[in-house]
Amino acid sequence: MKEQFLDLSKNRRSIYALGRNVSQTPDEIVNLIEENIKWAPTAFNNQTTRAIILFGENHEKLWDIVADRLKSEVPSEEAYQKTLQKLNSFKAAFGSVLFFTDTNVVHEFENNFALYADNFADWAEQAQGNAQFSVWTSLAENGIGANLQHYNPLIDDLVKDAFNVPDGWRLRAQLNFGSIEAPAGEKEFMNDADRFRVLK
Repeated sequence: MKEQFLDLSKNRRSIYALGRNVSQTPDEIVNLIEENIKWAPTAFNNQTTRAIILFGENHEKLWDIVADRLKSEVPSEEAYQKTLQKLNSFKAAFGSVLFFTDTNVVHEFENNFALYADNFADWAEQAQGNAQFSVWTSLAENGIGANLQHYNPLIDDLVKDAFNVPDGWRLRAQLNFGSIEAPAGEKEFMNDADRFRVLK
């Protein structure tokens, strides 16, 4: 059995120590991200995934938004400082990808294919997983580390205002990426017997 794809998948890890020492240009990274999202499968080929790719001041602005928004959510100043330390590690990365679902397309397919209407929101989430995994793995293949965050929906309105997000785009995740300044830790797995069943 060929295992090149499996090896690439194993190489995709959550890297939290990220920097800006990448050898690729922003344009090269943008092309890589865009191509991965375009080729990631979606139900009915409805192509519901959208992305905004941030570099430089815009990337930093995102994590300032998150920091400001969380200040009112964290119970104490001590806890906030710990949160801020984590957010600053994201801010130290080279860039971010904001992943969105275009809910206008979801609703269009719900209306046009009534028999499957209850499934299109779930299928859009599956499409998100496909796109995020594809982008993340492809970045890892090129020596770029990443980690995936979910500060939505707390930051949705602020992000919409800051980056002129179209109506109907629903924020689903934030992927930070950059140079790998420290490797990921060991990955633990549940027992295969609890995860899989094989019937022959």
